[in-house]
Amino acid sequence: MIELKNKTPRILVIGDLMIDHYLWGKCERISPEAPVQVVAIEKETSVLGGAGNVLHNLSALGASIDVLSVIGNDSNADELKSLMHEIGIKDNFLIVQDLRSTSKKSRIIASQQQVVRYDKESTEDISNEAQDKIFETFKTHISHYDIVLLSDYGKGVLTTALTKKLIQFANENGKKVLVDPKGDDYRKYSNAYLLTPNKKEAIIASKVDIKDDESLRIAISTLKEKCNLDVSLITLSEDGIAIFDDKLRVHPTVAREVYDVTGAGDTVLASLGFALACGYDIDKAVNFSNLAAGVVVGKIGSATATLNEIIEYESSLNKSTSDSHIKTLEEITVLSNELKSRGKKIVFTNGCFDILHVGHVKYLEEAKSYGDVLILGLNSDESVSRLKGPDRPVNSEDDRAYILASLEAVDYVVKFYDDTPYALIKAVQPHILVKGGDYEGKDVVGQDIADELRLVNFVEGKSTTKTIERIKGYDETSNC
Repeated sequence: MIELKNKTPRILVIGDLMIDHYLWGKCERISPEAPVQVVAIEKETSVLGGAGNVLHNLSALGASIDVLSVIGNDSNADELKSLMHEIGIKDNFLIVQDLRSTSKKSRIIASQQQVVRYDKESTEDISNEAQDKIFETFKTHISHYDIVLLSDYGKGVLTTALTKKLIQFANENGKKVLVDPKGDDYRKYSNAYLLTPNKKEAIIASKVDIKDDESLRIAISTLKEKCNLDVSLITLSEDGIAIFDDKLRVHPTVAREVYDVTGAGDTVLASLGFALACGYDIDKAVNFSNLAAGVVVGKIGSATATLNEIIEYESSLNKSTSDSHIKTLEEITVLSNELKSRGKKIVFTNGCFDILHVGHVKYLEEAKSYGDVLILGLNSDESVSRLKGPDRPVNSEDDRAYILASLEAVDYVVKFYDDTPYALIKAVQPHILVKGGDYEGKDVVGQDIADELRLVNFVEGKSTTKTIERIKGYDETSNC
């Protein structure tokens, strides 16, 4: 997944936007007026929902996004646009239809339990005038996008007539269309590149009860034939994602823990679109989508997965190579901020680590024990030579970085080229700075930046210098 770093595909999302509104509180009594709970509200939050959750997922991945939709002329529309602006998405393609209610779903949560939900929205088809405006905008701007995503929540934006016209025009212009479908009749999505129904939706749409591999093959091929899809796809929850073009294959799920599947379908659509727009083939895109979904279902509520989280998650499953843990200064700066936003405690240490030995490994293991993430600053070859002499290092900076990145205790390795890692420490802003016990009573570079300094004693008799001396001594007394 490392090759997706710094990719910003242009993606257009069309569908039903809504606001997911939450009222959080506690219930300690029953109303005297009726046998219902009295919830004392302590907090109120709002996030983008529906197609807006697809936008949020794409934004987290780093895509450049526009959205085409219809909203009302009401206060909910203002709030929705404000939520879009917060994640850097413009509202210039939102079409206002008078007398239409912008969708807002409000949930009262008492002690983490949903008590009731109440909705304010319009669900009838948008007007013919609004459909025409969407299509004209689509025709004018389609060439600017790498891929088109249709997020249908059945709230009236993606009417049958409009959906067919959008797919046809996209195909004529060589743009793939991915659809998260709604309802029991998928014919309006005919000729799309793929659909993303879940198992229950696929059973209803295909009229095939999926209970084994053979019935899965029949259902998925039926949908492909009925809708004339390039690829037929069915999400199978904990069993993974099934795809069928000329043959059936199932990519298994990679979720370690499932806390909440809310919004997982939006994550699948967004991550598939992102990966395909970046040039992945369908199998590689599905693997990426499985990883993204694995991150999201490990969180509570509608959630997103950043590219860094997906790479980190892939690594935790032993599916990544060591070089994916080697970062540049720019990359570690962004990653450190993201890790802190997720409540991670960052530990930093640095050194030459020329010939790796047990003393190094034990030192790094203890350093990692002080927090959640260990970032290691590694002296470049030039800085090692300045510190240790012209005969050092024995191993190149690339070799040293790769070996260190393969250690379980080390999360990320960053090379630095100055005599000290001060600039790197300033970029990381670690919670804890770790150095060797020989720094007792001395000033440590970066201790003015970190929250805390910890000193770790070295393993007696273990050092790169002594290892080199032993090697030289062996060479001088041998015939080799």
